Amino acid sequence: MMDIAAIREHLPHRYPFLLVDRVMALELGESIHAYKNLSINEPYFDGHFPENPVFPGVLLVEAMAQAAGILGFKTMGKTPKDGSVYYLVGVDKLRFKRPCVPGDCVNLYANIVSERRGIWKFDVRSEVEGAICASATILCADR
Repeated sequence: MMDIAAIREHLPHRYPFLLVDRVMALELGESIHAYKNLSINEPYFDGHFPENPVFPGVLLVEAMAQAAGILGFKTMGKTPKDGSVYYLVGVDKLRFKRPCVPGDCVNLYANIVSERRGIWKFDVRSEVEGAICASATILCADR
């Protein structure tokens, strides 16, 4: 549904911190399904357990937040070019269930829970081959 060119229009992030490769499905005001492909040549694998590379958990949270950000931007009909920036301002109920490793296609899901005065609440999760990797409730602020 959205390739990398369209994603770059809706997120201000760039390499190496653009963590969404493609959007598979998006329902405005409701939900998004995106993914991130993990490759061994990405810079964080050199230093994050080089003998047993694992995608850093904080980057997994960031990837889920970026998917939520795309959903929020598209729902509002805004882009970073309009001067709108989405900030991650809170993470609740974060749980890691499975490590993500090179070769994984990490599916990213976000559902809008609420929006009040520019503060958005999302339920997010990530999965690899149907197994949950992480889940959380995140808060994002539109500024």
